[in-house]
Amino acid sequence: MSFIHDDFMLQSETAKKLYHEYAENMPIFDYHCHLVPQQIAEDYEFENITELWLGGDHYKWRAMRAMGIPEEKITGNASPEEKFEAWAYTAENAVGNPLFHWTALELKKYFHIEETLTSANWKEIYAECNRVLKEEKLTARQLIKNSNVTFICTTDNPTDTLEWHKAIAEDETFDVAVVPGFRPDEAFAIQEAAKFAGFIGKMQEATGKEMTTFAELLDGMEERIQYFADHGSNVSDHGLSQIYYAEATDEEIEAIYAKAIAGDSISEAEYAKYQTRLFVELGKIYAAKDFVMQLHFGAIRNNNKRMFAKLGADAGFDSIQDQPNVSYALNNLLGAMDLTNELPKFIAYNLDPTYFDLVGTAITNFQVNDKGIKSKVQMGSGWWFNDTKYGMLKQLKSLSEAGLLMNFVGMLTDSRSFISYTRHEYFRRILCDFIGDLVERGEIPNDAKLLEKLITNISYNNAVEYFDFKK
Repeated sequence: MSFIHDDFMLQSETAKKLYHEYAENMPIFDYHCHLVPQQIAEDYEFENITELWLGGDHYKWRAMRAMGIPEEKITGNASPEEKFEAWAYTAENAVGNPLFHWTALELKKYFHIEETLTSANWKEIYAECNRVLKEEKLTARQLIKNSNVTFICTTDNPTDTLEWHKAIAEDETFDVAVVPGFRPDEAFAIQEAAKFAGFIGKMQEATGKEMTTFAELLDGMEERIQYFADHGSNVSDHGLSQIYYAEATDEEIEAIYAKAIAGDSISEAEYAKYQTRLFVELGKIYAAKDFVMQLHFGAIRNNNKRMFAKLGADAGFDSIQDQPNVSYALNNLLGAMDLTNELPKFIAYNLDPTYFDLVGTAITNFQVNDKGIKSKVQMGSGWWFNDTKYGMLKQLKSLSEAGLLMNFVGMLTDSRSFISYTRHEYFRRILCDFIGDLVERGEIPNDAKLLEKLITNISYNNAVEYFDFKK
């Protein structure tokens, strides 16, 4: 039997039934990813499996470094064959890491290969992958179609032109919706003078407006949010290392903004006030425009300064950030928007797995709404370092006990790779095994209608309803 067989990770008869009858063939609604829209618009053709599989994948890069692979064969100028061989050597040693499972899942789903990748067979698998890649024309769009994806939301800077999203939307030969996701992280970067100055300059170009005051910045941000809405978007996302809640007067915020514009040093206390105000004010704009607001928090980035200087960001040198007062900050941020009934649909993703219970109890405080929105405030799926069996199960258990698992919007891809859609399969198998085990223990009724509703809701239906995308 192949390692990745039909019942992979399904440990009970009930789990097998749930997966094969309800989850396996559901489409994918990918509401957060980092795919490049230009590649989708142009239906990009990959040169080889190395470009498709290893290009930009910092998950794999971290593992390769752990095996002592020289950087030349990871992000350097080594040949595609050399890089693939290095990855094969790493993959066979990745037992226990989700990369071991993901590698096998991707080989089987997209390239029909059931062998486990090793140092002994890498040449044959490299050749076979390249053959399938060319003969089956596995372009960017074909890989999306092969993955049964109906919706994609990318991650985009507020100043992006969105020209590629427009091109995709106007192309009648491609029926998968690809919309931009508003990601204004640079607007928060007042402690990084050069980055913030560059962002303000691009905002001025995009809007044709001055950005000399915080009020003007908010006006410009609202204009860009509407620009995204005009291009089909109703989704935003925010990546913050730490979350704060610190109240401030309008005069204080304007003074802090003036210091940032001048390139002056910003203290942590000043940053906390600015982050709080900007986050809350953006939330109110999202509420008015029916945008979903996502918050990813808890990553400390670019920790290896030597490699950051060489490779830049997103190269595999990030970690989990700890911080005090998470509960205070999250509850008060949500409460500040809710106080005036301007809290948008909201999804919180914590990177520190010890915060799952904390987040679960916080979001339940702010579900009150008069629009009939089920679980308006969501606990996001296991993110990044929680994108594992352990992390997914911990998130599912915390959500089950603090909120309503039935309303969970489910998995997202959060990847730059066109073959990472197997992460949805991985999640669905873990979900079905988790629920199947509870059924067999007698903790959930073995009620076919109830179980079908639960599995199909989490796999796909809840996300469609929650994001309420209108093409």
